[in-house]
Amino acid sequence: MDVDFNGDVAVLDAELLQLPDVSPLAIKANSFVAEKLFDQWLSLPDTLTLVKSLVNNAKGGGPLNASVSSSNTSASVINALPSMFPAGSTPPLSPRSSSSSPRTTKQRAGPSPFGSPLKLKNEPAKELIPQFYFEDGPPPPTELKERCLFRINQFFYGHMDGLQMNEFKPVTKEICKLPSFFSAALFKKIDVNSTGIVTRDAFVDYWINGSILTKDIASQIFTILKKPDLRHLTKEDFKPILRELLATHPGLEFLQSTPEFQERYAETVIYRIFYYVNRLGNGYLTLRELKRSDLISAMQHADEEEDINKVLRYFSYEHFYVIYCKFWELDTDHDFLIDKENLIRYGNHALTYRIVDRIFSQIPRKFTSTVEEKMGYEDFVYFILSEEDKSAEISLEYWFKCIDLDGNGILTRNEMQFFYEEQLHRMECMAQEPVLFEDILCQIVDMIHPEDDSYFTFRDLKSSKLSGSVFNILFNLNKFMAFESRDPFLIRQERENPNLTEWDRFAHREYIRLSMEEDADDASNGSADVWDESLDGPF
Repeated sequence: MDVDFNGDVAVLDAELLQLPDVSPLAIKANSFVAEKLFDQWLSLPDTLTLVKSLVNNAKGGGPLNASVSSSNTSASVINALPSMFPAGSTPPLSPRSSSSSPRTTKQRAGPSPFGSPLKLKNEPAKELIPQFYFEDGPPPPTELKERCLFRINQFFYGHMDGLQMNEFKPVTKEICKLPSFFSAALFKKIDVNSTGIVTRDAFVDYWINGSILTKDIASQIFTILKKPDLRHLTKEDFKPILRELLATHPGLEFLQSTPEFQERYAETVIYRIFYYVNRLGNGYLTLRELKRSDLISAMQHADEEEDINKVLRYFSYEHFYVIYCKFWELDTDHDFLIDKENLIRYGNHALTYRIVDRIFSQIPRKFTSTVEEKMGYEDFVYFILSEEDKSAEISLEYWFKCIDLDGNGILTRNEMQFFYEEQLHRMECMAQEPVLFEDILCQIVDMIHPEDDSYFTFRDLKSSKLSGSVFNILFNLNKFMAFESRDPFLIRQERENPNLTEWDRFAHREYIRLSMEEDADDASNGSADVWDESLDGPF
């Protein structure tokens, strides 16, 4: 028989269900009666056959109807069974999710000509995201690339075989916009096979296709100077550009007859660069340190200025002259090393023994010298720059470590008194009126204004312009006396040249003094030679 689920509960045959007559109203009013009727219906033999048939049809993808034969059950009864549910109260279907679900849904057996019913009819096209990360930097914009190629073609016109090193400087200066003394370093970076020639294609491949063109100038210089397998610059990396500077700069041309002093000049410039730029003091200069420094502007200044002495930052020959002569004066045996007794004589015995002991204990900075209890030339460069310009932050760090005896990051009253005791004793020996430490401490507190009057932090000192005078009070008697007397000559200098650092003023005064002494020696010896080629001294 055919099973139809569109019957009415009023035609239910109660006799077939073996139940007493039950009115439709009672069924509707009492859900318990309906449940009992449903249970009775499920217990009938034909019901089991019907359910199995419906399940098989559902598994096979067929319609949900069945034909059941029964000798004991009439078609009218079967048709009436679904009407047990009142009209309009059919259970709702399970809602179809409007969004994707992590659950997997079993598909109906057999392929469907209409595809998956869950597939959206109008799926939006996937947005194509352009590449935004380039390991070697983004490619240059088309306009910039074409403009650069036009300039390259001009410089390489007539040089189909390429440019030699002595012809490459205009490319470095005009196309790359780098200081001209980078020419040899850039040339060798491109000419990896050392052929002595850089072709147009090789230059384009390195400068444009290698994305060097789109880098900022600091990154360009960093890339050109550093070794390929490293992520920092070393002192050795700066030697090629210093050699070219010495060979080509008009302000250094007079040194070409004395190559030994060319080497000393290059070393001094490199030491000064690492003193100010390499703030970690580990000898590894990073790109970040390079970008935060004024080194690149100083390089550009040196390339444009014919008088190298006007380039006060790093490259001044006069500054090198002062540093080297000061070292030579202390190095009495000329073994290029100085000891404690040599350093005590610095600045006409300006320093105390206690501070010299701290320097040679290598507390503020490890010596590069491999000889025990000896300071090398590089170590002396760091010392003299720190001693003569205590306004610089790197100098404050140097002397702060010296005074901080226990290394706990603060300067206490006892630590400061330890160093001042020797100053007090020296004043007594010189028949000068001594200034008690209690008075000095009050003066220092007024100068620095620390957050806590009981100790001083590096932050306290860094925020005060008088911090350098504090260190002079503790261990440099000559500068302490000059500070107390307020030397009018120094005050006038500061007012006339407010942009000069303490180091600039010191180097200028010392160069004048040393040059006057040299002129006097030349007059007495009847010689006009600037350097003695016997290397017995710089005169």
